[in-house]
Amino acid sequence: MHCKPWLYPLLAILSMTAQASSTQEFTLDNGLKLVVREDHRAPVAVTQVWYKVGSSYEPSGKTGMSHALEHMMFKGTEKVPAGEFSRLVAWFGGTDNAFTTDDYTAYYQVYSSNRLPLALELEADRMANLQMQPESFAQEIRVVMEERRQRTDDNPQSQALEKFQALAMFTTPHRTPTIGWMQDLENLKIEDLSAWYRQWYVPNNATLVVVGDVDPLQVKAQAEQFFGAIKPSSALPAMTVPREIPQPGRREMKLSVPAKVPALYMGFNVPSLTTAATPKDAYTLRMLLSILDGGLSARLESRLVREKRILTAVSSNYNLMARGDTLFTLTAIPGEGLTMEEARDKILEELEALKTETITPEELERVYAGVLAENVFRQDDIQEQANLIGMLESIGLGWQIMDTLPENLKAVTPDDIRESAKRWLVPANMTTLLLQPAALNVGEAK
Repeated sequence: MHCKPWLYPLLAILSMTAQASSTQEFTLDNGLKLVVREDHRAPVAVTQVWYKVGSSYEPSGKTGMSHALEHMMFKGTEKVPAGEFSRLVAWFGGTDNAFTTDDYTAYYQVYSSNRLPLALELEADRMANLQMQPESFAQEIRVVMEERRQRTDDNPQSQALEKFQALAMFTTPHRTPTIGWMQDLENLKIEDLSAWYRQWYVPNNATLVVVGDVDPLQVKAQAEQFFGAIKPSSALPAMTVPREIPQPGRREMKLSVPAKVPALYMGFNVPSLTTAATPKDAYTLRMLLSILDGGLSARLESRLVREKRILTAVSSNYNLMARGDTLFTLTAIPGEGLTMEEARDKILEELEALKTETITPEELERVYAGVLAENVFRQDDIQEQANLIGMLESIGLGWQIMDTLPENLKAVTPDDIRESAKRWLVPANMTTLLLQPAALNVGEAK
């Protein structure tokens, strides 16, 4: 591919970003992996501990354990009682939080870089010494259930997305919502979370990521000081990479809830980098996504939203870096006077056109530049750098992929994209959910 002149400045920025960061990895004797990325632009550092466990690891009937345990991790140890963790962080000028996904749970702290020993000591303490009290569990499980009510049960779009995910992920555990099903949350016990903690929160199932104004060898010495004595697990379960059955068949659901606007959800079962037959298959799907929905000049936006007004809005997603098979999704709101079926059919026409129409070098270069810009801006922040490192390590790909992304995307050709569309964007891989606003009953109108 020959680059247009306007693309060279972006490539130069990306090159400087890569050269400015030095990354080293170490593994402690107890199995804890440490990845340190230097970024000396400001005297700050982010510390993250990533555990390779999330909702996709949970057995049927026990969904939501990983997220509930995340809440309990702030409920104290003998050294740092309940409520003191975040108070200490704030006292020393830092911020902290955590998040749970299908495939990992992560905890982070951000301070001036001279507070790194404090961050490591706090994280090592709760990795080894968490105390769960019945009253704290009872309180937090109520908080989690209320969170589910507010974010999902009382939100029509979230309801639709949850049902769409369960329908589209035909056989893999990613069909389970990260927060868990309500009936499972109602039946969770403190013993469930204690066992989950002992099983997965061990050094040989964790990655410690430090990014910022630090010296890698000093970080290694400090990590050994605080984490080195924690014993690894000798019975860590072996997990397989989730795979969907090939072409599970076309599925469609119609959902009527009191939403404000109709919405169309379309998804195709596809591989990610962890399951693709070749890595290029996954990189091609990422470029294909941006051909369809990568800014104002992308095909769906330019043709169906601005030109023909078939849609009033469209968005898309493809998780290149998922643990296992994933979805290639399109979400749209039909234009005025159009049914969701008509909108769906017009989108399908664009997908079919992609299988035969020529993708020009200019179109592909524009898409490539957009994806590169997204990657550059993401890595401009130390927390985003750490997030990407931790995610890649937690799903088994390795942090090195982040530095080879540009060249792998650049190798994708128009023929690759056309063949990918023919292979994956087919009815046998497709799930559709049509969200239709339901009329409010008498007395519900506000």
